[in-house]
Amino acid sequence: MKPLLAAIALSVLASLPAAAAPGALAAAGLRCEGAAAPLGIDVAAPRLSWRVASTARGQRQTAWRVLVAASPEALAADRGDLWDSGRVESAATDGIAYGGAPLAPSQAAWWKVCMWDREGSPSAWSAPATWTMGLPDAAQWRGIWIAAPGATETVLLRHEFTVKPGLRRAVVHVTGLGQYELSLNGARVGEDLFTPGWTNFDETVLYDTYEVTAQLREGRNAAGLFLGNGMYNVVRRNRFAKFTRSFGPLRALLHLRLEYADGSVEFVGTGTGWRTHAGPVTFASIYGGEDHDARLAQKGWDSPGFDDRAWARAVAILRAEGVLAGHRFGTEPVRAIEVHPAVASRAFPDGTVVYDFGQNASFLPRLRVSGPAGSTVRLTPAEVLNPDGTINRNTMGGPHRGSSWWQYTKATDGEEAWQPRFYYLGSRYLRAEFIPAGQAAGGGAQAGALPRIEAIEAVVVHSTAAPVGRFAASDPLLGRIRDLVRWAQRSNLVSILTDCPHREKLGWIEEFHLNGPSIRYEFDAARLFAKAVHDMADAQTPEGLVPNIAPEYTEFRGPFRNAAEWGASFLLVPWQQYQFTGDAALLREHYGAMKRYFAFLDGRTRDGLLEDGLGDWYDLNLPKTGRAGLTPAPITATAFLYEDARVLAEIAGVLGKADDAKTFAAKAEKIRERFNREFFHADTGTYATGSQCSNAMPLVMGIAEPADRGRVLQALVRDVEEKGYATAGEVGFRYLLQALAQGGRSDVVYRLVTQKEKPGYAYQLAKGETSLAESWDAGPGVSHNHFILGQVVEWLYKDLAGIDVDPAGPGFGRILLRPQPVAGLAWVEASYDSRRGPIVVRWEHEGGRFVLKATIPANTTATVQLPSREGEAVTEGGAPAAGRPGVAFLRREGDRMVYSIESGSYSFESRW
Repeated sequence: MKPLLAAIALSVLASLPAAAAPGALAAAGLRCEGAAAPLGIDVAAPRLSWRVASTARGQRQTAWRVLVAASPEALAADRGDLWDSGRVESAATDGIAYGGAPLAPSQAAWWKVCMWDREGSPSAWSAPATWTMGLPDAAQWRGIWIAAPGATETVLLRHEFTVKPGLRRAVVHVTGLGQYELSLNGARVGEDLFTPGWTNFDETVLYDTYEVTAQLREGRNAAGLFLGNGMYNVVRRNRFAKFTRSFGPLRALLHLRLEYADGSVEFVGTGTGWRTHAGPVTFASIYGGEDHDARLAQKGWDSPGFDDRAWARAVAILRAEGVLAGHRFGTEPVRAIEVHPAVASRAFPDGTVVYDFGQNASFLPRLRVSGPAGSTVRLTPAEVLNPDGTINRNTMGGPHRGSSWWQYTKATDGEEAWQPRFYYLGSRYLRAEFIPAGQAAGGGAQAGALPRIEAIEAVVVHSTAAPVGRFAASDPLLGRIRDLVRWAQRSNLVSILTDCPHREKLGWIEEFHLNGPSIRYEFDAARLFAKAVHDMADAQTPEGLVPNIAPEYTEFRGPFRNAAEWGASFLLVPWQQYQFTGDAALLREHYGAMKRYFAFLDGRTRDGLLEDGLGDWYDLNLPKTGRAGLTPAPITATAFLYEDARVLAEIAGVLGKADDAKTFAAKAEKIRERFNREFFHADTGTYATGSQCSNAMPLVMGIAEPADRGRVLQALVRDVEEKGYATAGEVGFRYLLQALAQGGRSDVVYRLVTQKEKPGYAYQLAKGETSLAESWDAGPGVSHNHFILGQVVEWLYKDLAGIDVDPAGPGFGRILLRPQPVAGLAWVEASYDSRRGPIVVRWEHEGGRFVLKATIPANTTATVQLPSREGEAVTEGGAPAAGRPGVAFLRREGDRMVYSIESGSYSFESRW
């Protein structure tokens, strides 16, 4: 009886709310599979996580308890009827696998957590959280794939069904290829755009899950699906297209679960009883644009009672698509983020008007237009203007590749509103053409009144991945540089990470590792990176090649398909994910495929060197000459071969594969020695061509011999200071910044990134750029919304502000605070909302006085490296630092004092 009584007493005690004393622990930020209140969970044992919140120093979790219930009422009564973990002695707050009763398809689960602090006192229960299951088994779907019997540009699908009295809950799982919008009873379901996400549709098809109880009513109801092409069916038809390709006819799949108060359940699914008709969008291309003829709209088509007798019956699609996946391989949805009105407009003698929205961004136009029925407004986008104020299309694919536009044809003589569905673009300007009725099709021009735009706005659209970073400095130019890069990041965050949001829209994978840290410091993009690795795995060939783009919608040739600097993402992105989140799932899932890719590269070496690469792509030389850049491919490709082997050894160690770790470490050492024999010039202390990329990569990757590192760094600094600008391109620039910062020369970085007279960030700002351009000089023909050179953001957070992860505690369980103050900056402040909670840093210095204020989350520790003079006292909170609560002196390291701190807020001061 005693153990049972003790368990009961413990349960009662744990359910009682703790006193809200200062510094008391609280669980916050509850997530399931990395998302708040996710829908469509398609793994049997979802992983749960939370944050430990406390203002006290040194506070930590020593144990936890999770309750999961089948109803919010049961959870409120502290009944874990699905799972009661009991008290678990652990400091872990992430990756807690659900261990309860099997979960049914579409089932909702409610959960909460409490914890015990360092003193053994329980916290209050957290606020409740929830998740909803998807359909993890394809056999669980009650609908079948359907399509229109004939090919049309866009497709409408509809079906009516009856809802009985007493509906308690309705959940729909749905997808449509290429893109779909779902409506119920004439109202759109959700706010998501461009669903489902882009994948290799032969391998993986994403579906979405929505709670739709409030949109249904007793009696007759109607479901409507509006299908467009997306990346599934890329067409040209005298419009711009990066490539053309079709995965097949447009199709849809839907499963609606209706749960009633009496316990009965009914299902509605797609089938041959559905009706179909051509949609009013007469052209839909993810590259070429979208034409909407409102005269073709079927009014009330997605509402009950619509007469669809003239519509054709849908046909079943027999060929299986790829594996259906919900939350598991999905990302945060794309939605409308903000609205930009036109800041200026200019009318031209030919009747056109050019609108300026003040910001180069990924957007959809939204307009109200008046004029006669049949008249048309055509909106052509552009990033830049010609000197005469007309739009310049050269950066959008160029006139020689056709053009792209949105086009709306009016249905009535009254005012109408329109926003496109299937085509977004990155641009700043729109040229409006006004076409009278009868002329838009290209013939039979008729005299008549023109349409008129009454209002026009740019609706900025991109991923809803949450912002997690904040940065400011005494020099506002750094903030403007960050904004320049951040707009380019935002514009390319969709369900993949595109390189530019207009002429490419492809997932060139090198950006995921070269710009990975810069994006991670700004956005909670862990799910996006996880999907990217799955896309790479889907694209991997039987030989082991990981192509340069994923999903691989089109095959390029030579190094544009097989470049080691690009394919390295397949190893480096999972490794970065592990460092930033502490989650080793990608390492475990793809380890075998990673080894196959390395074996593929290793088998293509000649005399120990690898030539499959693009060199330092888009360095300062390449846009000017169109020839090879300053750092040829064998240098960068072999360096990444080394990095691949080194990281594989690290990954093997994390996964407990000791023999593999030794094997890959030995391979890395062999490649390192070969690289140094081939490329290092002992007489000059430089590598290869002596370019900034050639010297920086061996320093950061650890290729350079310890005895040579000082000379290589000196050569690198000398080159940067003599030139006064960066010659390194997309591949080398991150390594240039990191080599200088790791060598204690952030002062050189600061001068480099803020100089205005030569190509670079400040130079682009001076030219009027509002998002980062593809090349340093933002020259003719380059994209003006391209984040490939945006690695400075990593330096701002990690090096200048000093917020970094300690490899000994991945996921910021242990934190490195190592600010690098530089002359010319009086203060810097930054925060990063890590998996464990917000990390906040502010440093300032004046007159030899250096102050560092820092806050780290509960359940973490940090190592602080504080600049200080030899022999000078360091204080924290006005008293000697070593004696302060939560502070322990570790050592002196060069010009820094090193301390260990527990969680909480601190204020250090030193002489420097």
